[in-house]
Amino acid sequence: MNNRFARTRPRAATRTHTLRSTLAVLSALPLALTACGTGVTSDPSNSAGPEETVEVTNCGRELTFDTAPENLVGMMPSQTEMLIRLGLQDSLVGQAQTDVSTLPDDIADAAADVPVLSTDAPPAREDLLAAAPELVVSPTEYEFTAEQGFASIDQLEENGAQAYVATGGCADRRNTAEVTDVLTDITDLGAIMRVPDAAEELSAEAGNRLSAVDEAIDGSKRPTVAQVYVEGESLSAIGAGVEADIIKRAGGDNVFDPDAPEFAEFFAAEINPEEIISRDPEAIVFGVSGPAQEEKTREYLQSTFPDVAAVENDVLIALPQADLHPGTLGNIDSVEAIAEGLHPDAF
Repeated sequence: MNNRFARTRPRAATRTHTLRSTLAVLSALPLALTACGTGVTSDPSNSAGPEETVEVTNCGRELTFDTAPENLVGMMPSQTEMLIRLGLQDSLVGQAQTDVSTLPDDIADAAADVPVLSTDAPPAREDLLAAAPELVVSPTEYEFTAEQGFASIDQLEENGAQAYVATGGCADRRNTAEVTDVLTDITDLGAIMRVPDAAEELSAEAGNRLSAVDEAIDGSKRPTVAQVYVEGESLSAIGAGVEADIIKRAGGDNVFDPDAPEFAEFFAAEINPEEIISRDPEAIVFGVSGPAQEEKTREYLQSTFPDVAAVENDVLIALPQADLHPGTLGNIDSVEAIAEGLHPDAF
């Protein structure tokens, strides 16, 4: 999982610090947004005639685009995928964190000639700036942490580039992010890049997929679900954020309350196995980086919770961790996969 669950955490509680430090190496998912909005105005001073100016509110910043950016960088495969699905592959001058996940087979060839700026971490400042992007699209604000050696948003602006962060990846929305935030990203990027028709088509397809799940599970009993992340013998519960909304959209009832104190500042919390045993979930959902981690996690769950309903009935649902990143169409894949695991008779 390379979506950095957290950046830095206060050291007030050792458990919390350990979890966030561990997941910070793994996932860049810490953030969230204020309200995003898109607007179009015209510039009457343009001597060649009125030209549309697109204004977008993103992570509390006002972004203005007098023309469509020509050079794009996707800071994660999830963002690169979205840009390609909007028909913008010819504008890509860089892709980053390419080892986090693979692009879907149907679009992989479209990115074959796009320069790789980094593999398992955000690109170094000099590497990103050398690509001369005009728009950098990122899953979170972490990718712009100057202290980590990455180009900051201010440094990008000084070099003629703007940054768009996934709606669910802005710092003040991380704990309340929703699956439908990705639809905001599609609309915003469609407006910025002047491809509204492609954005409308992609958004409609995504919305239809979610509606199909809603219709299939309508009236079904909602099984109890625990979503966890396992690293070695360390166990973490996922109680808030887009992950919690994915469980909800898939027709499950999370055994962890997003309003509980342990999730007040962060969407995940390190827990003891007894927390799972006492809640006895009917299903367990877990994110993995690949087959090896999936196998290890299944072995851990089966040996640690043999009497828990989810293990007894083998309702252990593995998801690619990358599909839990903010701003990815994989969120919808996750809803579909979990819904089918929870409600097999509905599909």
